[in-house]
Amino acid sequence: MYRYDEFDNTFVRERVAEFRDQAERRLSGQLSEAEFKPLRLRNGLYLQLHAYMLRIAIPYGELSPRQLRQLAMIGRKYDRGYGHFTTRQNLQFNWVRLVDMPDILDALADVEMHCIQTSGNCIRNTTADPYAGAAFDEIEDPRVWCEVIRQWSTLHPEFNWLPRKFKIAISGAAEDRAATEFHDIGLRIVKGPDGKTGFRVLVGGGMGRSPFVGKEIRPFLEKQHLLSYLDSMLRVYNRYGRRDNIYKARIKILVHELGIDKYREEVEADWEANRKESIDLPQAEYDRIAAYFEPPALAPRPVRDEGVDARRETDPAFAGWLRNNAKPHKVPGYTSVVVSLKEPGRTPGDASSEAMELVADLAEQYGNGAIRVNYTQNLILPHVAWSDLPALYDALAAGGLATGNNELLGDLICCPGLDYCNLANARSIPIAKEIAKRFEDPERQAEIGQIRLNMSGCINACGHHHSGNIGILGVDKKGTELYQITLGGSPKDDASIGSIIGPGFRAEAVPDAIDTIVSTYIAHRDEGETFLDTWRRLGAEPFKEALYGAR
Repeated sequence: MYRYDEFDNTFVRERVAEFRDQAERRLSGQLSEAEFKPLRLRNGLYLQLHAYMLRIAIPYGELSPRQLRQLAMIGRKYDRGYGHFTTRQNLQFNWVRLVDMPDILDALADVEMHCIQTSGNCIRNTTADPYAGAAFDEIEDPRVWCEVIRQWSTLHPEFNWLPRKFKIAISGAAEDRAATEFHDIGLRIVKGPDGKTGFRVLVGGGMGRSPFVGKEIRPFLEKQHLLSYLDSMLRVYNRYGRRDNIYKARIKILVHELGIDKYREEVEADWEANRKESIDLPQAEYDRIAAYFEPPALAPRPVRDEGVDARRETDPAFAGWLRNNAKPHKVPGYTSVVVSLKEPGRTPGDASSEAMELVADLAEQYGNGAIRVNYTQNLILPHVAWSDLPALYDALAAGGLATGNNELLGDLICCPGLDYCNLANARSIPIAKEIAKRFEDPERQAEIGQIRLNMSGCINACGHHHSGNIGILGVDKKGTELYQITLGGSPKDDASIGSIIGPGFRAEAVPDAIDTIVSTYIAHRDEGETFLDTWRRLGAEPFKEALYGAR
């Protein structure tokens, strides 16, 4: 992973000192909340319903054991002993005190971490395939380009005050595991006609109040032109993006209103006029950054192991975990392991300080020192020897982290909702827990098969409900929390936005409604069909009839 150089360290420390002064002036009353707000937001500090919330950047979802242990320490010392991993591969602490913030930022800087550009109208953390560098279907490691974009975008003088926040995602594999089509800019590493790799460029995707699937602006962009092309894409948005209406300020609205052809025309004209003067990435600089992402030297391991085979035959829980949470690796004899943060009864995405420390230890013992965060709010050990899986499973199970529900119904995505967020208008955590409890039986989850359920507590869609095969949106109707259900969304290569199925449900009725939807799918599916397959074949009618027929 990338290591800070002297410039990075100096820059981050100076930023901490600057914020320490700002926080002291706020605490002493020299700054009002209105004056302090833009300063704290530039450092990832939000004021939520009950306390301050701090969002910490985890660039492209990559952590070292040392960093994860430091996050555990911060959670224990300055919060309530846990943190919340988000759908942007970041971490949030929900109960920090302003007086402690400078010390927290100093502690983060000690392990090459910060909160810069985790909020505000700027280019946010670039997300990536969490299996980058390990995926069996990888074309090229996208983390190098994520780091290039991080360095290019940090305090970019032209794009530091955009009309609205801006999100970029990169996938470097055959399968899109970074939801690139739901980002302001999505980049897919592809091979061109000459066999060289470049980028398929998408623009204008996003969720929230007005969800859109991204549109292709270029089928192939040579890698050496990426930064100058991003400059032009951002420049056109910065020039024409709405600043008079927060709800219409995102690039997805601009692309929708201009049309992709007109937006492309503007970008190409700007690029042609300015790219000769732009500073694209010199090859030597690319090589310098790429050297930080050299794959680990994985010792040869057998592709089969008698201990794993025997355990799979005698232990159903281990067999289910192995089937769902161990993913194919590019190196024979290895696998990538999903560490589930979705044990039934717990808040999805939450990890205690003890859990973080355990994962850090196991990453060193079994995972070649690598840890990833994925956008479905789990952790990943990307380089684990197949023969180590029984021992790793036992250690995870002892810490309550061996739930084998990856990509099953229990692996639902959930935002903090009204329990924490001052933007939310409905609870999400209690409903998510009830759904997980309803479907906690591993055999039933296996019968249902892979399905994505996402839940948001408001229209801002931090839980990505639009892209869920089943999506749940909490809304407030005259003081009553109701939950609107959408079906048919997908965050993958066949990206789609879910359709509202009908009137909303009261909180206590939501688990029954999900049960009805799942039972309807099982009753109507053809052999081998996923939920999305069945929905796309049959449409909404059988699901509406099952949900509302008796009304």
